[in-house]
Amino acid sequence: MADRELLESLAAEVESNLVRHTAAAAEWQPHDHVPWDDGRNFAFLGGTDWEPGQSALSEVSKTALTVSVLIADNLPSYHREVGKYLRIGPWWRWVGRWTAEENRHEILIRNYLMVTRAVDPIELERMRMAHMTAGFRRPAMHLLDVLATCAFEEAAAAVRHRNTESKSDDPIVALIASRIAADDELQAVFFANLISAALDLAPDQTIRAIADRIADFHVPVVQLADGRTSDEVLAAAGIYDPAREPELVFKPLLEQWEVFTRTDFGEEGEKARAELAHLRS
Repeated sequence: MADRELLESLAAEVESNLVRHTAAAAEWQPHDHVPWDDGRNFAFLGGTDWEPGQSALSEVSKTALTVSVLIADNLPSYHREVGKYLRIGPWWRWVGRWTAEENRHEILIRNYLMVTRAVDPIELERMRMAHMTAGFRRPAMHLLDVLATCAFEEAAAAVRHRNTESKSDDPIVALIASRIAADDELQAVFFANLISAALDLAPDQTIRAIADRIADFHVPVVQLADGRTSDEVLAAAGIYDPAREPELVFKPLLEQWEVFTRTDFGEEGEKARAELAHLRS
């Protein structure tokens, strides 16, 4: 099926999942999670500039939040890459909802980091400028590839934030990570449900997209100020290890999609499924 046909055929599924998502998503306010009483001016406005002794967070928490806010800062690039494929009817309304939720994460983390002086604000701003200038661009994809990629990316983000929650030494950071993880999990469900519907509509085409996107999957990588990359730092901290993606990201979704028990694949679908045999539970 052509992408336009898929957009139209899946539109009702998008609408029903948008209604479900909105009803299931707990309303929460980013400003509620920031200890504003801890805030004070920097030297530019007559206060005191940042110095390392002002930060009470562990290195694990600081690194996890720095990576999260830099990825979230790049939202304009991600919005563009998702929005250029999902530009009609309920698809576009979902892009708006998804973008608003992702922007809320950036607002919360940045406010928390600045108010609590958890990290060097000048260093963080320089990393933000470099990260956003580099931007983000995907190679051209078909619709099913986009949906599968988004399902895996949101599932991976949820893993990262749940691990940040469990490893944090600060109760507010743990709460922030929990809030964001809950959003990630619901977003992953949204994209996963669309893949489920697509499997019923075009099974061979959809399983081909799933296999291709798993083979090519990688999470966003941020270059840190000390020269290290976010993937190696987060793996060492136990926050997110790409080596565990088969177990924590791919297998749960493959089980949800009943990839290894379906009986409706043709020859091409069976070839794609064979490529995923190493992920069979």
